Amino acid sequence: MDLILWRHAEAHEHPDLLTGVPGDARDLARRLTPRGEKQAARMAAWLDRQLPEGARVWSSPALRCEQTTLALGRKFKMREELLPEGDPLALLELVQWPNGKSPVVVVGHQPTLGRVIARLLNLAEDDCSVKKGALWWLRHRERANGSQTVVVTVQTPELI
Repeated sequence: MDLILWRHAEAHEHPDLLTGVPGDARDLARRLTPRGEKQAARMAAWLDRQLPEGARVWSSPALRCEQTTLALGRKFKMREELLPEGDPLALLELVQWPNGKSPVVVVGHQPTLGRVIARLLNLAEDDCSVKKGALWWLRHRERANGSQTVVVTVQTPELI
């Protein structure tokens, strides 16, 4: 199974920098910046060339994630499990890791995406950070000596 974890592109700051919290209404309404729109378009063009037709795409309901996902030009579903400060185990259950049959793209938030990556690669929970607009492509495979999670690629919009 392939799992592509894509952090939303650059968005405007929370309007309540000092008192706002991740996932509040004003946070969920944050839009991509013009730079973020370019990041999303660049990454989406690259990703669309790599993904097979049957890939499933999930997005956080936050506007910045929806805008990032729309750049891909594929059908997608929004899920509450992917909201800011989401539970990494809920994300893995949603995508049916590691037993899913088709590749899955998840557009979401830090620190949840980093925590999922850390869990799958056996790193400390806070050891993995995902840059805005970047994606991590992970693959689960079975070998004679057991299961493995392989990093297929890590891409940032600036390097594409």
